[in-house]
Amino acid sequence: MPRVRKGAARAQARKRILRTARGYFGTGSRHKYRAENAIIRAGVYAYRDRRNRKRDYRALWITRITAACRLRDTRYSLFMGGLRLAGVVLNRKMLSQVAIEDPKLFDRLVEIAKKASTATPAKA
Repeated sequence: MPRVRKGAARAQARKRILRTARGYFGTGSRHKYRAENAIIRAGVYAYRDRRNRKRDYRALWITRITAACRLRDTRYSLFMGGLRLAGVVLNRKMLSQVAIEDPKLFDRLVEIAKKASTATPAKA
């Protein structure tokens, strides 16, 4: 049987890798071995950061709600606890949007939360 050399397949594989690594810095976009490592590393970062993005947005929403609560002389934890006791079902993303776009509605939500937290006795 004749010896098989991977001429075309190897060239296509190299071309595919370098095309994927286009735009990477230095040899990360020019040398096949470095490009392969760069692609794998980029994939790992992308996988991790797709999860971290959700975490970061939640932290941003909480920061915005906290700032809006402080302007209204209450604390984030009391506000959220009061909303839960009052049965108001709004997620943090929506509360953050309300605080930015409709301050009067947010004032009403703060009043509802305060009323609900003072109406029920604290658990021991």
